[in-house]
Amino acid sequence: MLDQPQFGRRLKRLRTARGLSQADVVGDGMSTGHLSRLESGDRRPTERVVAYLAQRLGVDVPVLTGPSDGRSLTEVLAAAASAPPGTDGTPALGRAVEEDPGEDPAARWQALWLLSSAAGRDGDHELERTRLLELMALSEQLEAPDLRTRSLARYARCTRALGDLRAAEPAAREALSVARTAGLCVPDTLTALLELISVETELGRWEEASRHVEELERDLLPRAPAVQAAEALRTAAVVSSRRGDDAAALARLDTALGLLKGREDLSLWARLRTAAAAAALRMSPPRVAVAERRLAEAAPVLGLIGTPAQLQELRALQAHLAFAQGRLEQARALSRAVLSEDDLRLPHGDRVRLSVLDGRLAILAGRVEEGVTALRRLAAQATESGNLDLAAYVWQALATTLAAGVDSPPPAPCPTRRGRTDGPRVAGPA
Repeated sequence: MLDQPQFGRRLKRLRTARGLSQADVVGDGMSTGHLSRLESGDRRPTERVVAYLAQRLGVDVPVLTGPSDGRSLTEVLAAAASAPPGTDGTPALGRAVEEDPGEDPAARWQALWLLSSAAGRDGDHELERTRLLELMALSEQLEAPDLRTRSLARYARCTRALGDLRAAEPAAREALSVARTAGLCVPDTLTALLELISVETELGRWEEASRHVEELERDLLPRAPAVQAAEALRTAAVVSSRRGDDAAALARLDTALGLLKGREDLSLWARLRTAAAAAALRMSPPRVAVAERRLAEAAPVLGLIGTPAQLQELRALQAHLAFAQGRLEQARALSRAVLSEDDLRLPHGDRVRLSVLDGRLAILAGRVEEGVTALRRLAAQATESGNLDLAAYVWQALATTLAAGVDSPPPAPCPTRRGRTDGPRVAGPA
């Protein structure tokens, strides 16, 4: 067990990182005075107390009592930042953050940035959000507009992946406002604008998203680094696809792919190919051969360097491809395999779309009531969360599947926005 005051520092950091007061943690099993003395290092904890606090904080006991290597946060941060490829320095860095007394906010900010990045790559967006909440608070404390913009933009991206558009939208707007007011560099401004475009797209605000795409292509894209320009074109392609212009979407993705011929960023190189596959599957009729080729290019790269989340995304797209090719049994096996994983790390939208595919397959297999009920539930959830793009996708998928000749009562009317009826096509993933 850690000696005091290290135990108290770690305990306090865990509590505050979760936004909990001392009263929230103690419950009925301890007084706030006792907890205060533990956090200050004035009292040593017993095993029973440690077990109780771990349960109240929702962590395993070793998170509270794991060994400390005695190094400062700055030393551990330097080791993590300079670690050779394939070396995971995040466990040691996480422990150092929990034990850090907070005397160097800038070093703590950098450590939390690395930890949030690692959580995001792994698809653990709940942990990422916890890290980012403290990052944003530290950015305010440091009064650094560039750090505020970066933490806000990443928070918008994280909460969007969790399906929380109500949190993502104000964060994205604030990130862009701070970047513009402070006159930050093109990469920072572009990152914030891309997040806002993505949020607007998922909220079904097509005109706003399109105007912002025009702005980024006119003012920012010509001055952006190649890797970020490719990411920007990927986002712009999504807007084109949502508006039904699949040819423009594929053209933008082809341009983006051309920017990365040297494979400066292998992860993005592979993601652009999966995005091109998804766009090809959305076309009417689906460009199956294009999708198959792009997934075949991405698969070996992701097999070598892909995170669990990226590999799940690849298998989900392979399920959508099998569906478009009429290989329904294989599509069903692939979708069920991904959805049944204990640690499902797909972003919220991708998870819903894969669940939609599973529901469609149930309908086509004759389990009509099961499939219709599942799809209606998904559509209602998307509508309640404000994700009109996703809701329209689900309703149109249901209508298209039922129109294939299944004898079933018609679905409820598809919700529209300002009379709009031209929702996204549903041949493949959105």
